[in-house]
Amino acid sequence: MNKALEAKLKTLPHTPGVYFHKSASGEIIYVGKAAVLKNRVRQYFQSTRDMDIKTQALVAEIEDTDWIETESEIDALFFESEMVKRYMPRYNILLRDDKSQTYVRIDMKSERPHVEFTRNPVDDEAEYFGPYYNGFALKKALRYLRRTFPYYTKAPREGERPSLDAHLGLAPIYMTSDEYHAELRKLISYLKGNRVQLMKELERDMKVAAGLQNFELATKLRNRLYNLKELQRRIMFGDKEFLDISKDKALGQLVDLFNLEKAPARIEGYDISHMSGTNVVASMVAFTNGVSDRASYRKFKMTKQQNDDYASMYETIWRRTSEKNMKSWGKPDLLLIDGGKGQLDAAIKALEERHLQLPVVSVAKREEEIIVHKTRSGIEVSALTLLIEQPIPGASVMSSGDYYVVNLHPGQLNAGAHSGNLRGASLHSTYTDVVKLFQRIRDESHRFAVSYHTVLKRQKQTASNLEDIPGIGPATRRKLIKTFGSLRAVEVATVEQRIAAIGAAKAAILNAYLPVK
Repeated sequence: MNKALEAKLKTLPHTPGVYFHKSASGEIIYVGKAAVLKNRVRQYFQSTRDMDIKTQALVAEIEDTDWIETESEIDALFFESEMVKRYMPRYNILLRDDKSQTYVRIDMKSERPHVEFTRNPVDDEAEYFGPYYNGFALKKALRYLRRTFPYYTKAPREGERPSLDAHLGLAPIYMTSDEYHAELRKLISYLKGNRVQLMKELERDMKVAAGLQNFELATKLRNRLYNLKELQRRIMFGDKEFLDISKDKALGQLVDLFNLEKAPARIEGYDISHMSGTNVVASMVAFTNGVSDRASYRKFKMTKQQNDDYASMYETIWRRTSEKNMKSWGKPDLLLIDGGKGQLDAAIKALEERHLQLPVVSVAKREEEIIVHKTRSGIEVSALTLLIEQPIPGASVMSSGDYYVVNLHPGQLNAGAHSGNLRGASLHSTYTDVVKLFQRIRDESHRFAVSYHTVLKRQKQTASNLEDIPGIGPATRRKLIKTFGSLRAVEVATVEQRIAAIGAAKAAILNAYLPVK
C-alpha cells in the first residue's frame, strides 16, 4: 500500500457506503458495499495470509480507493448493484461465484406482475434488476419494502381466496391493474436508487391530498413515508459484516495459537444435555469460515440413558466419526468440546479408536479457559509452550499435568456457566476475537442440545405407559384409548373387555405388562 493511499484510508468515515478500488491506471477494478466504510475497506489491507489467491491479486493491484457515503445500508445495497452494472469491474466477476448472484424479476407486461428472485435471468421480455451479491440482505430489504409498496410473490389465480398477505396489506388485491403497475414502478424506482426523489414525491402528494381534505389518502401516504424513513434505520447486512471482520481475525489467530496448517474452515462444537441421566442428548453445531452453518447441525440421542457426560461425549464423537458420517458430513478442521478434561479425554479416546488425527480442544465452563492435551489433542503446542516462557499481555498459559490450560482473557471472569459476557477487566486481550468465536460456538452448541433435550422431556411427560409396552403399537394404543377413554380405564378393564377391544393375542401382551387390577 502506497503512502498516499495509507493517508487517505485514515479519513474513511464510520458510515454506510460504496467503495471503489482502482488500479494504477485509474480503472475501477472492484466495487463493494459496507455498513461501516472504515472497517470494511481497511480490512483489505490487513494480513493477506488468510485471503484466497484472487483476493490477494486484487489487493496487490489496488493503487487508490474512493468511496461514496450513503444514508443507510439499504441504499448501499442497491447502489452497489447499480455501480457494478455501470463499471463492470473485472474483480467483481473474478471474486464472485455465479451461484451467489441474485436478480429481481418483474414481468411488467403481465396484468398482475409478481416479484420473484432468480439466479439465471433469461430473455423472456421481463425486467431484471441486479445482480445483487448478498441474496440474504436483498430478500430482507424487499420484505420491508413490501410494506410500503405491496406486491404479489406469485401469480394470483382467478377466484382465489385472499391470502394472509392480503389481509396484512402486503398483497394488492384491492388495486386495479393500473394502480398496481404504478406501485411497482415506484418500487422499481427505489431499486434503482431514486429513494430521495421518491420520498419527495410522496411528501408532495401527501400535502396535496391533505389540502383537498382527502385525509384517508393523506394518512396512507404519510404511513408510506414513515415506513421509508424507518427503513433507513434497518440493518440489512451490517451484523454479518461485523461478524465477518471478527471471524477473519479469529481464524488467523487460531492458526498462530495452535500451529494449524491452515485456517479452520469448519469448526464443530459439541455439548451434552440431560436431567439426572434421563433424556440424554448431544448436539453438534458447525461453523463454516467462522459463521454458523445451521444446515450442518446434527443432534444425537444417546443409546444408553445414564448420568455420565464422559461416556455420552465418547459415544457422540464415536458416532460422528463413523465412516458413513465422515463421508456425508465432511471432515472437521477443529473440534470444540464443551467441558473440561474429562470430556476432552473422552472425545480424544473416540478419535484414537477411529484412528483419526483431528485437532480437538475443550472450553471449560465458568472460567472459559481452553484446555489442550499436550500430546493427544492433534495440535502442535510449541506456540503454547512459548507463551509460558514468554507471556504476552492479554493471554496466559498454565501447564497442568498432561494439559495446557489457556486463558485468553486474563483478569476477566464469566458471570455464569453459559453467559456470553466476560467481566472484570478493561484489558483488551490479544485474542479477543478467538474468545468471541469460541463463545458463539459454545453457546450455540449448548442452546441446540438443551432445545432437543427439552423436546424429548416434554414428549416423555405426555407419553402414556402404553408406549413402553413392546408389541403394542400406535394403532393398538389408539384403539384402546378410543374404546376405554383413558389409560386409567384401560388399567381397570377386565380381561374379557380387553380381549373384546384388541383381541386375545394383544390382550395377553397387555396383561403381562399391565395386569388386571
